[in-house]
Amino acid sequence: MPAFDDGQTETELPDSRVVETDVLVVGSGPAGASAALYLSTLGIPNIMITKYRWTANTPRAHITNQRAMEIFRDMGIEEQVLADATPHALVGDTVFCTAIAGEEIGRIRTWGTHPAREADYQLASPSLVVDIPQTYLEPILVRNATERGTHARFSTEYLSHEQDEDGVSVRVLDRLTGEEYTIRARYLIGADGARSKVAADLGLPYEGAMDIAGSMNITFKADIAAYCEHRPSVLYWVIQPGSNVGGIGAGLVRMVRPWDEWLIVWGYDIAGPPPDVDDEAAVEIVRNLLGMPDLDVEITGYSLWGNNEMYATRLQQGRVFCAGDAVHRHPPSNGLGSNTSVQDSYNLAWKLAAVLRGYADPSLLDTYTDERAPVAERIVKRANKSSREFADLFSALGVTDAETEEEMLRQLEERKANTPAGAAKREALVKAMELKNYEFNAHGVDLGQFYESSAIVSDGSELPAPTRDPDLYHQVSTVPGSHLPHAWVGDSLHRRAAMDLAPYDRFTLITGIAGEAWAEAGAAVAEELGVPLETVVIGPGRAVNDLYYDWAKQREVGEEGVLLVRPDKHIGWRSMSLPEDPAGALRDALTSLLGRAGEG
Repeated sequence: MPAFDDGQTETELPDSRVVETDVLVVGSGPAGASAALYLSTLGIPNIMITKYRWTANTPRAHITNQRAMEIFRDMGIEEQVLADATPHALVGDTVFCTAIAGEEIGRIRTWGTHPAREADYQLASPSLVVDIPQTYLEPILVRNATERGTHARFSTEYLSHEQDEDGVSVRVLDRLTGEEYTIRARYLIGADGARSKVAADLGLPYEGAMDIAGSMNITFKADIAAYCEHRPSVLYWVIQPGSNVGGIGAGLVRMVRPWDEWLIVWGYDIAGPPPDVDDEAAVEIVRNLLGMPDLDVEITGYSLWGNNEMYATRLQQGRVFCAGDAVHRHPPSNGLGSNTSVQDSYNLAWKLAAVLRGYADPSLLDTYTDERAPVAERIVKRANKSSREFADLFSALGVTDAETEEEMLRQLEERKANTPAGAAKREALVKAMELKNYEFNAHGVDLGQFYESSAIVSDGSELPAPTRDPDLYHQVSTVPGSHLPHAWVGDSLHRRAAMDLAPYDRFTLITGIAGEAWAEAGAAVAEELGVPLETVVIGPGRAVNDLYYDWAKQREVGEEGVLLVRPDKHIGWRSMSLPEDPAGALRDALTSLLGRAGEG
């Protein structure tokens, strides 16, 4: 039996070939490639397959929010992502206009670039929002996954699976040779997109609908820096006769690379036959939306896609799990798709590793649905609501019921008039543009993911009542289930983020000088339970100091108290003070969190 150097084996059987691994990942998109990266980082043998010959061939997802960037930081690839990304400072002026070279209707400072919001974003995370097209991000994820041990097999198509008590037998097709063979894995992750065959075979339950509106992507190259670099943004919304993206009534010109590579999104009636598109038609659409009838345009591609409003209410069955677009399908509003996908896998991978290494009960894996299904529902509803909120803008402009091109243009002109109607329209525009903050500055949606499951040990407290809009503003807390708050810590030579104290390959106890007894307790419990766990003491004279005294303001526990941080940076348990038996309290918390509560 030939053995791979990472523990995967290949067995020759009569009339078939069986390849063995711990985890098989189907799909190489953001969810699949990141799952492979996390598993390989944790030393878990895995194979990633995709029916395609390479990664994404169109830019698709692009806005990369702070939580996703934090994960890339944790994986040690943040600098690679930043090297290929359009930086935070250039993503902000979302523009509404009649054409790129036409009249401007207004701008919104987005993704935390408004001076009034920049502080919220800076204080919440060590990482900022950037723009990196999927065509650039996926190769980074795949390259690092394979460097760390993933077997990536392209042109390999998932056909079916059967699972039993010990594992999953997956039938796959080598699309180059036509050969079918079996991959035997202990667990299977279906990250094969919005038309997921794994999810369909699994019979996952869904709510919502697919293909509620149609959109067309046109990618092209043209140097239009003169019209954009003074108002840098990734999104330019064009309101003109004929424009219609996903049924919302506007065309979209999206920056892929500043300022000469672009993507246009153009809507069509999905109830009718799909439109025939050729280079000539694509060039006409590009020139119309840009308002540049003689522009030299290089068309690089076009494709059709449907807007969806569907989410799974269960993300797993037995040894098979689904992640990413397979379980949450929605329009690109709010930029939530790829970000949520990499977070799904981040939640799942450490749990699989804990079970495979024997220090967690398999029941821990049930918490994947408990924790991530509510997130899937929230983001699908938020993204679709954001799309529908464009109606307020069009209503304010008066173009909603315009039946002719002349009427639409007349309504757009009226906002300039020194008349009561013109004044009313300008006032309505202010309110409509403010509403779009729920799409472009929804910081609470991006970061405010709170988990409730058996992998969270409650201390009986509840999240503090929000003092500001919970969709627009992120409120930090250390109530179990919350994400670890951000603060800068370190010493006179080094500055580190609080999340850097809690790497993905272990549990971490964070306490103060008065709680130093937790270090001894943590070491004893870690050895007893076989759980990777380390203790960090924050305070003067210790290896880690509270540089700006921000940590003391955010920890919410006494200096002698402790936070138990899970590998995915969510607070799994906390103690407000130092109990008489800290080892016993910690043991009870860890065994409960890991599904081992009956031990001892």
